[in-house]
Amino acid sequence: MQENLHRFFRAARGAGVHVSPAESIDAMRAVASVGVADRTVLRDSLLLTLAKSEDEKKALGACFDLFFAHVDPAQAEASDEAQDAASNEAQAAPPSGQPSDADTSAELGPLAQMLLAQNTADVSAAIANASSAVGLSEIRYFTQRGLYSSRMLETMGIQRLRDDLDRLTETNPGLAERLQAGLDGLRDTVRDAVAQALALYGREETENLRHEILRNAQLSRIEPRQVEAMRALIRQIARRLRERYSKPRKRQRRGHLDVRRTLRRNAAWGSVPFLTAWKRKHRDRPKIVALCDVSGSVARVSDFFLLLIHSLHDVVSDVRSFAFSGHLIEVSEILEQKPAEEAMAEIMHKVGFGSSDYGSSLVDFEKQFMASVTPQTTVIVLGDARSNKLDPRADILKAISERAKRVVWLNPEGRVTWGWGDSEMPRYQTFCNVVRPCATAQQLERAVSDIVSAYQ
Repeated sequence: MQENLHRFFRAARGAGVHVSPAESIDAMRAVASVGVADRTVLRDSLLLTLAKSEDEKKALGACFDLFFAHVDPAQAEASDEAQDAASNEAQAAPPSGQPSDADTSAELGPLAQMLLAQNTADVSAAIANASSAVGLSEIRYFTQRGLYSSRMLETMGIQRLRDDLDRLTETNPGLAERLQAGLDGLRDTVRDAVAQALALYGREETENLRHEILRNAQLSRIEPRQVEAMRALIRQIARRLRERYSKPRKRQRRGHLDVRRTLRRNAAWGSVPFLTAWKRKHRDRPKIVALCDVSGSVARVSDFFLLLIHSLHDVVSDVRSFAFSGHLIEVSEILEQKPAEEAMAEIMHKVGFGSSDYGSSLVDFEKQFMASVTPQTTVIVLGDARSNKLDPRADILKAISERAKRVVWLNPEGRVTWGWGDSEMPRYQTFCNVVRPCATAQQLERAVSDIVSAYQ
């Protein structure tokens, strides 16, 4: 059972449940106390010791049901022992003067005898042993299903079974037909076991592959069916950034040891450092002002960008967000108070999908919100800088740059398109500290990571 629990812990991690070594030890102790006879008690014990939230409890429950979907071979063997013995005795007493199927089957290989006897407990045990022998818990991709199925059948003795089947076809067609039916059933059972293992152990790799594809997909070309998955990925990126940058800030709060001040302070004790002095580096209180173009061409990218920015409040305490197309409005309260879908729908209803006018939007910001820009503020502009041949008012961006700590422009288009057509990117670029393309979730994560790291 200990080996089964280790495999279950691996499957639980693949289902998105964080299982630490200490938690796995607690779970094994709980199982040792309650036993494995009552599956409901076993399930509740594992959920109580491993799950830390409702989401993890649901994921772990589904993982348990899938992992323990088949009856334990050791339990099935005891319950079927009497029935198998009776069946064997019945087969051992053939009519007088006729060759016995039992006599014939005694000359066959172990796998053929097992299938003809229809001993489900032995078949289940053989499949479990073959699974361990071929390392079925290492399966990761659906393309490996055929490979592992073949390896398991070979380990169980499929080649000897084929030879037995050929010989019986000539000498005992009736018994050969029974053996062929047993072989077909065995193949189905092995395929089911491999599919179950893939669902358990391949889920994490599948999710990683799906996330990697999403991370490198063009945000502006995400299909409607992928939007929710992308939002989940953006939240995961935000959580990873929070973990990465909030902890170092806490550790560095005290500063570094000031050796000179420490020695002076302890001169009365022969410079033995009973008292310590620390260097405290002044850090600006982080502030972010985000201006997001939500016109039709970049609305989808802004959707994910705003979601990421407002998921980072644990790292950046002061965040104000603005959205614009033909004119500019503040959307901070909308994003903070409403679910993502409702917030984005309201923003798009108010200001989205219009023709972009960067000049008019910058004028709106200058008149109403210029005071929000201070020497501690990082101003982030997300947009393609295409102003439909209208006045771009680069002078206002220059004024913002002079007031702010820095200006970062994230453009969802590639550099090769900057300056072509109605793109005003070369003119805006003059007044930005950082300019970089930001067309995928991976590029978005790197950009925001660099911004947040400036406050550490």
